[in-house]
Amino acid sequence: MLAAVLVHPDKNTVLPFFPEAITKQDGSKKNDCEHNASKRLIPQLRQDFPRMEMILLQDALSCNAPHIRLLKSNGYSFIITAKARSGSLLLKTVLDGLANGSTQELAGTTSKKLRCGYRYANDIPLNHANQDVRVNYIDYWEERPDGTTFIYDCVTDIPLTADNVADVVRAGRSRWKVENETFNTLKNLGYNLEHNYGHGKQHLSTVFATLMMLTFLIDQIQEACCQYFQAARTRLQSRTALWEKMRGMFREHLISDWESFYAAIIWGYEHADLTPKGIRSG
Repeated sequence: MLAAVLVHPDKNTVLPFFPEAITKQDGSKKNDCEHNASKRLIPQLRQDFPRMEMILLQDALSCNAPHIRLLKSNGYSFIITAKARSGSLLLKTVLDGLANGSTQELAGTTSKKLRCGYRYANDIPLNHANQDVRVNYIDYWEERPDGTTFIYDCVTDIPLTADNVADVVRAGRSRWKVENETFNTLKNLGYNLEHNYGHGKQHLSTVFATLMMLTFLIDQIQEACCQYFQAARTRLQSRTALWEKMRGMFREHLISDWESFYAAIIWGYEHADLTPKGIRSG
């Protein structure tokens, strides 16, 4: 399943769009892959949200000319992780630019007071085979407390300046929220996405995964917008504890409305003595 998720650098809440299943397509003899799924997902996103301005954040698998052409043809801006190899045209152009002035260099500190720096250049060829595909490139480094150096490189169509290069890097690195706030949450924090459920005779596993993503979307909307949900989440501290509390209440009580349901979690509720059917007290 290829997931498209709306993320923000300053927010932990993410909002998933409808996912694209990575399954063998009708009439195809080869297994499907993430690259083919993206060819279906990206045009579908543009069709479903024709007026929404988006910057697509993707990993290094998407740092290739055909994919960048696909993004541009659908009117998307992009920030894509790059892993420029030593001797590649992309890296050579940037390094050569330090001498001729076409590459800019900027140093600073992070929000945690760690030293960091940026090297960036605009309008450079992606590679030897596709020199017509022009991108803007950032080489970012950051010193870690343990003495190691973190490196993040990316390509984008956003014109880079000293005023916006740090924001572009922050936006690009928020792609990891797809793994951390989305799939890690779905696998390890009570949704049990990693369970197989059985593929069924046709599409059962895909249906279950899609329904789970829909459930996650509803939860994320509540976490972003519903004060009752936010208070219940704070009251139980962890998502897993909240889900277990909700499951238990659904099993044992008739729930008349969501407001009462969340209010009972937040402020507690009256407990009655357990009286099995057919047994009278006193």
